Amino acid sequence: MKRLVLALACLQLAEGVVRINLKKGESIREKMRAAGVLDDYLKKIKYDPVKKYSSKKGYVVNQPITNHLDSSYFGEISIGTPPQKFLVLFDTGSSNFWVPSIDCKSPACFNHAKFKPSESDTFAPNGRSLTVTYGSGSVTVVLGSDTLRIQNITVTNQDFGLSQEEPTQPFYFADFDGILGMAFPSLAVGGMPTAVQGMLQQDQLAEPIFSFYFSRQPTYQYGGELVLGGIDPRLFHGAITWAPVTQELYWQITVEEFAVGQSVTGCCSQGCQAIVDTGTFLLTVPQEYIESILQALGAQETSYGTNGYCTLGIEVTYLPSQDTQPLWILGDVFLKEYYTIFDTAYNRVGFARSA
Repeated sequence: MKRLVLALACLQLAEGVVRINLKKGESIREKMRAAGVLDDYLKKIKYDPVKKYSSKKGYVVNQPITNHLDSSYFGEISIGTPPQKFLVLFDTGSSNFWVPSIDCKSPACFNHAKFKPSESDTFAPNGRSLTVTYGSGSVTVVLGSDTLRIQNITVTNQDFGLSQEEPTQPFYFADFDGILGMAFPSLAVGGMPTAVQGMLQQDQLAEPIFSFYFSRQPTYQYGGELVLGGIDPRLFHGAITWAPVTQELYWQITVEEFAVGQSVTGCCSQGCQAIVDTGTFLLTVPQEYIESILQALGAQETSYGTNGYCTLGIEVTYLPSQDTQPLWILGDVFLKEYYTIFDTAYNRVGFARSA
């Protein structure tokens, strides 16, 4: 990894750079627990967070919806002419873009914004459908294209999915309506063009980068910021450390060492991989390291929640990366500490201490 300090002049927000305030809502897990349905739901599925990252070629992908149980940062976009507004999860761990459709009859769609194709002058149907299979059921979408707007960013003829069926649990409990994937195009189910591709191809970004800031004291009105087309020097301090992407599916990087406080653990002395995922709230730790990490923190696994979920915001994962190295998932718990930059031109991720 290389260290690079960018000159302040290069960091200033420029024309074509858009800041989206992220909202921080109550997590799906918290809502399901309050409704008394969480334990039964988790008993029905075999959950490993890393299964999200095991995709199949073609039009079907297996991805456990529990990955989003703790996701709670989302922002506003609009689709169509005139614009129809939606709250979406900006997810660097997936690539497809979809929102609920007016044709969706699932209970999960009833309490969310739904896209109405007949009310948009610029909507064009595609005729294709995709199925995303989860541990608790499937989300079926039909494809179409329309104008995507994110503040003053406008992408015409952007492909997106309109959900026809969604599993009631857990989507019924989500504060966000849909998901806007921001991983690499090669990950998109069915070869669907990504929203980030559309922004780049239509010259809507000042620079081919986007960056996230998650507040350490989030509220519903302000949970952080997504900066499209640049970086904001007010949101971080110190040097930016860059890590090259090791696999152009996810924003996956190499981890050379892991420290608890000032104590080096030696966990990744033989090499580890990590996926930088804004769509996952927790920090997930490879099974072989979880005991030593908890011991170093002076913590132990408890029955709070289930399946190893604990107040530390750490979860165990069992699957290795594609090259068999131990795999970490750097979710929002980790990313709160670092302003994170995703550079599509040089395929790298930058980290700097959050302000």
